[in-house]
Amino acid sequence: MNEQQRKEMSHIQTDQNNKPLHEKTSADFAKYFEATYEPPNINKARKRGRDEIEVHYDFEVPEDMRMIGKGKHFLIRTYGCQMNEHDTEVMAGILTEMGYTPTTNTEDAEIILLNTCAIRENAENKVFGEIGHLKPLKLENPDIIVGVCGCMSQQEGVVNRILQKHQHVDLIFGTHNIHRLPELIKEAMFSKENVVEVWSKEGDIIENLPKVRHGKIKAWVNIMYGCDKFCTYCIVPMTRGKERSRLPKDIIQEVRHLAAQGYKEVTLLGQNVNAYGKDFEDDSYRFGDLMNDLHKIDIPRVRFTTSHPRDFDDHLIEVLAQGGNLLDHIHLPVQSGNSHILRKMNRKYTRESYLELVDKIKQAIPNVTLTTDIIVGFPNETDEQFEETMTLMEEVGFESAYTFIYSPREGTPAAVQKDDISMEVKRERLQRLNALVNKQSAESMKAYKGEIVKVLVEGESKKDPDVLSGYTEKNKVVNFKGPHSIIGEIVDVKITETRTWSLNGEMVDQTVGVK
Repeated sequence: MNEQQRKEMSHIQTDQNNKPLHEKTSADFAKYFEATYEPPNINKARKRGRDEIEVHYDFEVPEDMRMIGKGKHFLIRTYGCQMNEHDTEVMAGILTEMGYTPTTNTEDAEIILLNTCAIRENAENKVFGEIGHLKPLKLENPDIIVGVCGCMSQQEGVVNRILQKHQHVDLIFGTHNIHRLPELIKEAMFSKENVVEVWSKEGDIIENLPKVRHGKIKAWVNIMYGCDKFCTYCIVPMTRGKERSRLPKDIIQEVRHLAAQGYKEVTLLGQNVNAYGKDFEDDSYRFGDLMNDLHKIDIPRVRFTTSHPRDFDDHLIEVLAQGGNLLDHIHLPVQSGNSHILRKMNRKYTRESYLELVDKIKQAIPNVTLTTDIIVGFPNETDEQFEETMTLMEEVGFESAYTFIYSPREGTPAAVQKDDISMEVKRERLQRLNALVNKQSAESMKAYKGEIVKVLVEGESKKDPDVLSGYTEKNKVVNFKGPHSIIGEIVDVKITETRTWSLNGEMVDQTVGVK
């Protein structure tokens, strides 16, 4: 990326007169931000050209920042999806290389970052509540750096609200410039004003960013960034940008490294993982090819999330049907069971085509477990249209579903639609849908009674330290008693009791688990 491109992408650096923005007052900056920041616009985002994305392997913490955190602590609170969790791992890695150590206590932290989600209003409300709770701490200790990052930071209204009402926030940055965290912290330390850097366009791919992963059992592996689908309810194309795929060799190398370290499971991440490779101009390598290559690596389990029905092609199904470390649990968001609502959502498939895809998957992978996402109360959804979602839920036989009441997001087409459906009706529909989800989950669990399943043991149960807990290949929670020495191993467990969302069992063999 050249200097001109970097200036175009950055909203801090300098103003029109080449004056550093951190020398301006908060009021001056608010005016500057309002004049230069472009609000999320789905139509303009669609028309954006795909600039050449460079891949960089030369990240390192600047020498003057490498041990600046020695003897100090950081805390990162994460809201939202697995991609946010992965971003938190990267930020934790960078801060660790700067000498900081993690803490879970806000009073012990010199840096507090809120890694935010913009998908639903409820998530935003939680973040603003937390920002408010941090104000007394900041007043008591002005040297603490309080930062807000992630998807909320990519929205004009959110940044303006923070600048105007929460001036104890020192640092705001977006989703495209996490690799600049050392420079941003340095500026926050020495600047007398808010430090804000929000890139409106996608950044390059930075490959060698450090990570602090949670445990040594399961790992997130990001395979691509951004989304090009432009569903009318979704802000992600504006907060995460256009689709950019990592090179296959870099992903494969990362998974091989994780396997060598003893990790038992990787989950491939992306806003739409099965669009992987579509942005490669001179290559026909796609998600099915990547999965086929990962199938050959000696790691017990490979999952992926989230997939879009529109990109779930026959080759991918054929590859997944090989089984082995490619697990037969597929999360396939449908969002609605009515074709008219799907068209209004810009999902680009119909109820019928979705069911055809499900049939293809079931024929190729007979024991497949399917889960989904469903939005209730999309603007002007009728009773009849909602009933089609209920019947689709039954027809597919989803064993679980993440269900939500539609939440309007500023800058999306759906947010400006007039909506005649009351919140009372929407809540009643959600309750009915959740009752059906619970019923189908409980029924699917009953089939495991007396069966022996392979469980990746993750640790103690949240309710009882004497009970271990883990997940099956189909992502079912299993609780059982066993020695703590098997944590991190895959063991055989016979199911003795089934519940709506979990299974109880007994370990078949007291020896160390098998791969």
